[in-house]
Amino acid sequence: MKRPVSKSDIRNEIEQQMADYLDQGGAVQEVERGLSGRVNPNGPLKSDNAVFQQPKTGRTYVPEVIAAIDARRKPAAPPQNPAPAVPAKKLSMMILVNHYVKFGNNLQDR
Repeated sequence: MKRPVSKSDIRNEIEQQMADYLDQGGAVQEVERGLSGRVNPNGPLKSDNAVFQQPKTGRTYVPEVIAAIDARRKPAAPPQNPAPAVPAKKLSMMILVNHYVKFGNNLQDR
C-alpha cells in the first residue's frame, strides 16, 4: 500500500529544492517584514474591478420554470380515506352472525 505524503516529507522536499537552487548559483532576496508586494500599497487591493465597471443587466424571467418549481414544492394531496379497518374480533363476530343467519339458526334461542 502506498504511504500518503506527510507534511514533513513535503517540507524536506522543499528544503532540498531550495538547497539545490542555491548550490546552482541562485540567490534569495530578503524583504523586510511589513512591506507589500503591491506596486501601489496605498491603492485598492484589487485594481481590476471589471465586475463593477459593466452596467447592470436585467433579469430574464421564465414563468414556466418557476411554475414547475412551485408545483414541486406544494405537498401532494392527501390520499382519500379508505374504509376503516375492522378489528379482527369484530370481523370474526360478523362472520359468526352471518353463519347463523344463513343456516336459519336464531341467535336469540341460544
